[in-house]
Amino acid sequence: MAFDATLRAAAPFQLQRADVRAERQTAFAIERSDMQEKVRVRLTANLVMFVVDASWSMAVAERMAATKGAIVSLLTDAYQRRDRVGLVVFQKDRANLVLPPTNSVQLAQRALNDIPVGGKTPLSAGLFLAHEVIRREQLAHPDVLPLIILLTDGAGNVALTDMPPAEEAHRLADQIAQDKIRSVVINMEHAAFDQGLAQTLAEHLKGPCYTLSELKAENLYHAVRSEMVGS
Repeated sequence: MAFDATLRAAAPFQLQRADVRAERQTAFAIERSDMQEKVRVRLTANLVMFVVDASWSMAVAERMAATKGAIVSLLTDAYQRRDRVGLVVFQKDRANLVLPPTNSVQLAQRALNDIPVGGKTPLSAGLFLAHEVIRREQLAHPDVLPLIILLTDGAGNVALTDMPPAEEAHRLADQIAQDKIRSVVINMEHAAFDQGLAQTLAEHLKGPCYTLSELKAENLYHAVRSEMVGS
């Protein structure tokens, strides 16, 4: 029982309960309706996994700058919460966990200093690694609420298996959706050349596909915050 809260609930009725107090020979009368119970509130924490295409493109530098800025901004907010942020980058023939999930701005700034760019687009590898990192985090922290922020044009051209790259990426996206992991795709394709690949990928992920009017850290940060639980 929450003793203090029960007393506060009963206090306004003590004049009305004068007869009850006299009958019970008590200075304070508490009824069943006054009883208050302690409720343990378990805070949930967001885990935001950025998954970024760092293959060669006209906008790769802009993409990485916006991602770095958004990560630092999210972590600056995280001191009031238990939110953590991680970063997977995919390029050439592999994906790398550049920033393991953390709530430390200092660790993030060090990890984000030098990120390799260039080469082909192993989209499947990025999705697979992000999924594995989130699964490990969910085992260690069952209350975590994962959110994937995928910055890509949706056009992967390197597969992990002998399956066609697009089909493989879509199957991995389907698995992520089946595991109830929320995802958001930020479409990196120029509007004039957009073939709808990012939108199709978002549909497999069962999440929205955004095209930011201008890819800046502030815009990306606000897009992510709007998708986070408790923001």
